[in-house]
Amino acid sequence: MLPPVLTKYGFRIRTRVGLVINNLMIHGRDPAEAHRKLRQMYRDCEIIECICHHGGVRTPVVGYEDLKRASAG
Repeated sequence: MLPPVLTKYGFRIRTRVGLVINNLMIHGRDPAEAHRKLRQMYRDCEIIECICHHGGVRTPVVGYEDLKRASAG
């Protein structure tokens, strides 16, 4: 059995006290898992940007609200 493939996701967030954190890297199988891990560490943060770092190529990820709608439907 092959191990799960993890991709790096770079986040730019604003914490609940207003600090902006740039280039916060989190590994995940997909953007939803990376967002879930981020929310465990920074509970009430605002996600400003999410970039997928896969094979040296940076790709913008769809918004968090779009991910929630896609997983609900």
